[in-house]
Amino acid sequence: MTYPDSVQFLYALGNEMKTAKLGLERITQLLALLGNPERSFRVVHVAGTNGKGSICATIDSGLRSAGVRTGLFISPHLIEPTERIQVDGMPVSPARFSRAFDVVHEAALTLPFEHPSYFETITAMAFWLFREAGVQTAVVEVGLGGRLDCTNVVQPALTVITPVDMDHEAWLGDTIELIAAEKAGILKSGVPAVFSKQRPDAELVLDARAKKLGIRIIRAAELPITDVDIDARSSRFSTAGFPTIHVNLPGDHQMDNAITALLALQELGVAPAHIAEGIAETRWPGRLEYISPNPDVLLDGAHNPAGAHALARYLKQHCKHRKMWMIFAAMRDKAAEQVGRILFPLADELICTAPALARALSPGELTELAVKLGVRSPRTAATPVDALHLAAAEASAEDVIVVTGSLYLVGEVRAASYNKNSWPFTGLYAK
Repeated sequence: MTYPDSVQFLYALGNEMKTAKLGLERITQLLALLGNPERSFRVVHVAGTNGKGSICATIDSGLRSAGVRTGLFISPHLIEPTERIQVDGMPVSPARFSRAFDVVHEAALTLPFEHPSYFETITAMAFWLFREAGVQTAVVEVGLGGRLDCTNVVQPALTVITPVDMDHEAWLGDTIELIAAEKAGILKSGVPAVFSKQRPDAELVLDARAKKLGIRIIRAAELPITDVDIDARSSRFSTAGFPTIHVNLPGDHQMDNAITALLALQELGVAPAHIAEGIAETRWPGRLEYISPNPDVLLDGAHNPAGAHALARYLKQHCKHRKMWMIFAAMRDKAAEQVGRILFPLADELICTAPALARALSPGELTELAVKLGVRSPRTAATPVDALHLAAAEASAEDVIVVTGSLYLVGEVRAASYNKNSWPFTGLYAK
């Protein structure tokens, strides 16, 4: 198939969340037909609620700084599905993507059950592409949970569990303990694990599973750091045996993510200088990303309470003296009311909108929610581009426009920034 045809077929398999098929039987049989490509490279397997993408990207960057040929598998994408499968820091080409689809699709047609899901298919595509590209180490992000996620067929050299919090309760359980147990499902006997700083209730579950498996744990919370300096666009810190670590991703939570990645890279045998270089060079689109100046347009895909708290903390620290416009959207299967309670009070002007996705709450529904939560005169825009034009017409150069609540919203706004006919602002930061 052509690239557009392969993407259309993947989308026709259904929404990733609605059609998620937890379990390893289908992916195991599919990969066997492909010659088990997932066994052809070293794997770092990363699960958690928040910070997975940033930590994966930072580990990948550190490995590349050390001269390792890397594969990176992440989700979701912001604009194009090719973003999910990266080799040496670059998304695979549309031609390679469609070739991988053809190979996996042909194998899937011989299976004794219905076609694998969107996520199962693209996971198999990633592993096949990594083998074809001669990847040495792949950093693989879990899609949903961990224990039954289809990426859990890998035999990793290292596992990483990022902060565990509430999200996807319909799939993973309605308590931190249940969710942590699902994340802990990626832990493997004899394979060391790096744990980000965790809530106590999550840590108890993770520790119990690790103890049962006899796993050596490396804890981010135990790394001594000094000389911490955090500003609106970056952070710095020192730790023994390393040059000063520069984190060029905004937010104090990104410093925590960098510490987790540092420990993972150290465990993988990467030299301190390459670790520091990889952390400094990491970029992660759509997460506290400034894309346009005067006024600043800030993208952040905070879609669960923990992510909203991180964004709120950042905005209170660094944007409290500026008029804030908030463009907000949310999916029906997310905790929109909880996220709204955290973020709406920070907005001087709230614009409710919706990306072009059936799962999205309508602008009208979000406006009703905003009124319920005490927002005076929330505004409504039919599309994200309409919301951008509404804010651009009234915001001053000193204001900040925060686009948040959904990574799908962030993706549409980021795509709009590449189109001069839809982008209402005068400039862009380098992307």
